[in-house]
Amino acid sequence: MTSVLSVRNLTKEYPAFKLDSVSFELGQGVIMGFIGRNGAGKTTTLKSILNLVHPSSGEIRFFGLDPEKNEYEIKQRIGFSGGTVSWFKKKKIRDIVAVTKTFYTDWDDSAFEKYAGRFRIDTAKTPEQLSEGMKVKLNLALALSHNAELLILDEPTSGLDPVSREELLEIFLTLRDEGVSVLFSTHITSDLEKCADCITYIKNGRIVASCDMDRFIDSYRIVSGGTLTGEQRQAVIGECMSKKGDTRLVRKGDAALFIGCDIAVPTLEEIMVHMDKEGEQ
Repeated sequence: MTSVLSVRNLTKEYPAFKLDSVSFELGQGVIMGFIGRNGAGKTTTLKSILNLVHPSSGEIRFFGLDPEKNEYEIKQRIGFSGGTVSWFKKKKIRDIVAVTKTFYTDWDDSAFEKYAGRFRIDTAKTPEQLSEGMKVKLNLALALSHNAELLILDEPTSGLDPVSREELLEIFLTLRDEGVSVLFSTHITSDLEKCADCITYIKNGRIVASCDMDRFIDSYRIVSGGTLTGEQRQAVIGECMSKKGDTRLVRKGDAALFIGCDIAVPTLEEIMVHMDKEGEQ
């Protein structure tokens, strides 16, 4: 598998938070979901990768290239969207596009027109006339319009209605089939289940897992019902309450300990909720 993005031992220290030796790798034509609760380190990781904040240590390679020595080439080959952007509020969107395109040698006017039409972006309007969701769409259209080989997107579906989210996921799948790689963070796990090939899960600044998503989900089980023995209690990773009774997350190999309990394959959301509850027990 050709590596498009390689992150090794990425560390960023703040007084109250530490991004701790984050490592993962993204291949060509792969969609990776980057997940974790608020404050886990998703945005800090993405900004560190893009040098929007300066990491304390670690190694990053785009397409095998050192970003410090090949910044211009790399930025021509990647697209980034961090949600809404504070554009010049009173400038026409078409004027903003005209300025933005000058930064890219491979800008594609027809691609922008396609995405602007699909997202129903009126380029005669100004940013102050757009809803927050439409601002997200504008930023995504710009990121998608210079034939990027890698898209890095921070919460790209945040603020979008269900139909717009579905359209964006379909775009991701089409781009993947064309060999484009996508790394995007999200809290909407159902979006990942529709399109992601793999996930990288971060918790408290450390990577919990980075692997094929189906394999990750299948490595856990949800157990409900019954009264736990001491041995069973030790096997529980996380526990949640519901009106139908407590549910517990366990590793697939430990499920055989829970004789008499209901056992099911979890959703990605159930794994996240139970794992992060573990730290609060």
